[in-house]
Amino acid sequence: MMTSVTVEYFAQLREQAGQGRETISSAAESLAALYAELRERHGFRLDTAQLKVAVNAQFRDWQQPLAEGDVIVFIPPVAGG
Repeated sequence: MMTSVTVEYFAQLREQAGQGRETISSAAESLAALYAELRERHGFRLDTAQLKVAVNAQFRDWQQPLAEGDVIVFIPPVAGG
């Protein structure tokens, strides 16, 4: 089953995706599977161990299933200084 979600990208993920936001339909069954799909599509270099993920403004586990209309944000490490 395809689920339509909005994905937001920041920092290096935004640069690699070439956009800050996209709405996609995916058959991924978890956030981890969705990220793997997007990683292949956009060539993301970070793996899930290096990221945090939020769904509808709340941090979630990578095994969380997708729901229609979710807004998903992959959050890369932030460089300080």
